Amino acid sequence: MVPGPLASLILAEAGARVIKVERPPAGDDLRGYEPKIGQDSVHYHTLNRSKSLLLVDLKDETDRRRVEPWLKRADILIDQYRPGVLEGLGLGYDYVRSINPGIIYCSLTGWGQTGPKAQKAAHDLNFLAESGHLDLTCGADGAPVLPPLLAADIAGGVYPAIINILLAFIQRQITGIGTYLDVAISDGLMTFHYDTLVPAFALGLWPRRGRELVTGGSPRYQLYCAADGRHVAVAAMEDKFWNNFCDMIGLAEAWRDRRAPAGDVICEIARLIALRSSDEWRQAMEGKDVCCSIVATLEEALNDPHTRARGLFERQVMTKAGAIPALPLPVARQFRNDAALGAAPDIAGSTPGL
Repeated sequence: MVPGPLASLILAEAGARVIKVERPPAGDDLRGYEPKIGQDSVHYHTLNRSKSLLLVDLKDETDRRRVEPWLKRADILIDQYRPGVLEGLGLGYDYVRSINPGIIYCSLTGWGQTGPKAQKAAHDLNFLAESGHLDLTCGADGAPVLPPLLAADIAGGVYPAIINILLAFIQRQITGIGTYLDVAISDGLMTFHYDTLVPAFALGLWPRRGRELVTGGSPRYQLYCAADGRHVAVAAMEDKFWNNFCDMIGLAEAWRDRRAPAGDVICEIARLIALRSSDEWRQAMEGKDVCCSIVATLEEALNDPHTRARGLFERQVMTKAGAIPALPLPVARQFRNDAALGAAPDIAGSTPGL
């Protein structure tokens, strides 16, 4: 529901014309999700702005032929079915390459085209669970916690897909030859073990839940509760930030020593942070290099002066039900195309012209 649509939206933001193939009569399942703007969900509008729609029943051979003129002239095809599905429908890489040798055919799947899990159904939480990431963070009860963002879909799937599509596009500019890309969300997540893989494989030092540097084991990288119940996020890892932070909260010298038991230091800092409100800590942080933040709500983050100054939500998409903000995408301003601010395709829309 997310990786293919978001990857193609990023390409659209940079000027690509995107033709989205949906099955008749209802189209993409995402259209029916709540909340809605008009007939379709907010999610659908957000991920599919500016795209054109091609309603095709790929299981019907006659209907499927309507896709071929597009395939013959396409630069890129993003396939998000499980391995073998498009091949079984007559649209596998070998066939598409036979009618368009320059095609960049990107299969974006959960587990990749090979391996014992290739056909296994999964969503973002499953990939995080089976990649070892979910086990490393825990709540107060010591159990893993539900992450609030689709890290697997976007960081493990969308971004690797875009990187490899663009690399393939550069290669084609040089060689004139297209290629096949096997992009697996599960593969992409392994990059995020950059700090634990070598110690684990080479030294037998396996990470422990809630006890490593960035998962709760260090007083320098920790969440502390203020007097009003809000939290202070501390990431004072380097000595210069740590010393500034300790000075700010008035931590005694004995607790600043790296040899002091981490758990005891965390408890002492928690005691000190709990003495003052989040507003008081915000004022105390002002102008100091302490790498600390007050945990913000989404509403606060969107109204932050810095967010506004960056103009992240200045661009608008016009729908039949009115204007909505365009999702900020990691595309530099000079590459953005205002044509990508068009509305998402209506299910009753006509077939786009070649």
